[in-house]
Amino acid sequence: MHHRRRTKYFGRKFNARKALWRGLVSSLVEHGRIKTTVEKAKELRRHVEKAITLGKKSDGLATRRLLLSRYPNEATVESLLSNVAPRMKDRAGGYTRIIKIGRRPGDTAEMAFIEFVDYDYKTAKGVAPEATETKAKGKKKAAKKSDAQVSEAKAQSKAKKLVAAAKVAKKRNVRKIQAKSRAENRA
Repeated sequence: MHHRRRTKYFGRKFNARKALWRGLVSSLVEHGRIKTTVEKAKELRRHVEKAITLGKKSDGLATRRLLLSRYPNEATVESLLSNVAPRMKDRAGGYTRIIKIGRRPGDTAEMAFIEFVDYDYKTAKGVAPEATETKAKGKKKAAKKSDAQVSEAKAQSKAKKLVAAAKVAKKRNVRKIQAKSRAENRA
């Protein structure tokens, strides 16, 4: 029975567990999204969110040293303090999301992606986002206000369409991954 037992051991001793969390945290901070089992993702969420909250509170030397004592990879701590924590400054918590993707074929362990909530699929795949504002070349400086307003409205509607298309593409991507995982599990 697991009464009053807060630690999940994952079949590892203390030092091996500590190394596991250090590696997973540094991978998540470096890549923004990783694939792991659901149970590890749930436990990893606790570690990452505590580290981000600590990084948001202060950017001082004491915070840096405390994070370095927990995660001795200096590049991870630097990225956490300079990139991740400032991006999450307006959030009160819930910096990560877990997306279940089905079961692993070998041992039928339930797998999931854990990612930051502001993870961008387009930039992660190396696809550069399209420009939302187009500048007309050769137009006169003294253009009519109505023309400027019309072009601004067009640019805004184009930007909205791009955002909507990105959301649809994100959903399709998750559905494809889930369908692929289900197909692998059937085989």
